[in-house]
Amino acid sequence: MRHDLLSDALVTIKNADHVGKPDACVPASRLVGEILRLLQEKGYITGFERQENGRGGEFKVQLNGRINSCGAIRPRFSVKVREMERHEARYLPAKDFGILILTTPQGVINNDQAKAGHTGGRLLAYAY
Repeated sequence: MRHDLLSDALVTIKNADHVGKPDACVPASRLVGEILRLLQEKGYITGFERQENGRGGEFKVQLNGRINSCGAIRPRFSVKVREMERHEARYLPAKDFGILILTTPQGVINNDQAKAGHTGGRLLAYAY
């Protein structure tokens, strides 16, 4: 029984990447799709495609071995632009290494896009 699709998807991706598998199948949702799009833009995964099955679908994610760690952030903290550095220091291993993923009124974006657009939001996940 799944309680948090995002957390399950990110843990599945991380574990498959660490053992050297070329791809991983994760449960599909709109939020997971947006996060996979950000991971692909930053080069953490090669690509992904949605496949339909009887349980609502899943994403087949092509891995490239670049993920050291990724995970969901629970609870989903509200963060302002001026507090972004504090959360980066908490979840990422070094400055300018990795990304924080936020949900904002402009959609799902990473921490660099949030700083450039001067917008805050709620933390969803991290990856490095």
